[in-house]
Amino acid sequence: FNSAQTTLSLEWVLEREIRRKRVAAAEARSRLLVSEAEILRLEVAGETAERFITSLEEQDHLEKATEAVSYAEATVVAIRRRVQAGKAATAELARAEAELAETRLARDDVTHELAIARHRLAAQWGDVAPTFERVRGDLSRIPERQPFEVFVARVEQSPRVARLLSEERLAEANLRLAEARRWPNLRPRLGVRRIEATDDIALVAEINVPLPVFNRNQGAIAASRSAQARTQAEADAARVRVSATLFQAYEELEHHVHRAETLREEVIPRLARALDETRRGYEKGRYSYFEWRSVQVDLLEAETKLIKASAAAHRLVIGLERLTGQQVAAS
Repeated sequence: FNSAQTTLSLEWVLEREIRRKRVAAAEARSRLLVSEAEILRLEVAGETAERFITSLEEQDHLEKATEAVSYAEATVVAIRRRVQAGKAATAELARAEAELAETRLARDDVTHELAIARHRLAAQWGDVAPTFERVRGDLSRIPERQPFEVFVARVEQSPRVARLLSEERLAEANLRLAEARRWPNLRPRLGVRRIEATDDIALVAEINVPLPVFNRNQGAIAASRSAQARTQAEADAARVRVSATLFQAYEELEHHVHRAETLREEVIPRLARALDETRRGYEKGRYSYFEWRSVQVDLLEAETKLIKASAAAHRLVIGLERLTGQQVAAS
C-alpha cells in the first residue's frame, strides 16, 4: 500500500446538438398528443350533437303522427255524419276507420323510435335512463353557411390533417435526432490522483472518443427517413380525402337546405290550402272521400320530408364542423 495510487474523478457526456434535438422530438410528440385529444373531443361532441338531432327529429315526427291521427279522426266523424244523412256509403266509413287504426299504429312506431333516441342521447353523458321528457330545438333554423372557399382554406386546420402534420414533424425531429447520433458523444473526465510513493497529488484529465468505424447509426437514420416519407405521403393523401369529403358534404348541405326551403315555402302552403278546400268541398259533396284523403296524405308526406331534409342538413353541418374543427355558421 506504500506505493498505491488513489484516483477520484468525475465524468460527463458532451451531447453537442443531441439534447436540443431530443427536446424537439419530445415537443413534437406532445403536439401529436394534443392533436389526438382534439380529434377525440370533436368526435364525442359530434356524436352527442347527432344524437340530439335524432331525438329532435323523432320528436317532430311524433307531432306529425299525432296530427295525422287527428286528421283521420276528423275524417271518420265527417264521414259518419254523411252516412247517417244517407249521403255516403258505409264502405267509406269502414275504409276511414281502418285508416285511422293504421295511423294510430304508425304513431306507436314513432313513439318507440323516440324512446330509443332519448335513451341513446342520455347514454352519451352516462345516464342509464333519460331524465328529460323533451329536447328543445328548431330543425328549421339551419345555420347560415360560409362560402365553400372558406372551408377549402381550413383544410390545413382539419384535425385529421393536423394530426398527420404533427406526425410528420415528429418523424422529421426523429430523423434529425438520429442524424445527430451518427457521431459518438465525447466523454471528458477530470479528477485528482493521490500517489503514496512520492506523497504527491496529481491532476488527472482525459477524454474518451469511441470510434464508430463500421456503424454510424445508419440503421436508425434509414428507419427515420422511411417514417418521414410515409407520414408526408399520408398527409398529402389526407388533404385530398378531406377536400373531397368537404366538397361532397357542402354540396349535400346546399341540396338539403334548398329542398327544405322549397317544401316549407312552396309545397306545404299550397297543400294546406288544397286540404282546406277539399275538406269543405267534401262536406258539400263536391269532392269524394278519396280526393280528400289523398290531399291529407300528400300534406303529411311533405311535412315529413321537410323534417327529414332539415335533420339531414343539421347532420351535415355537424359533419363539416367535425371535419374542419370550426363552426360552420357565418360570423
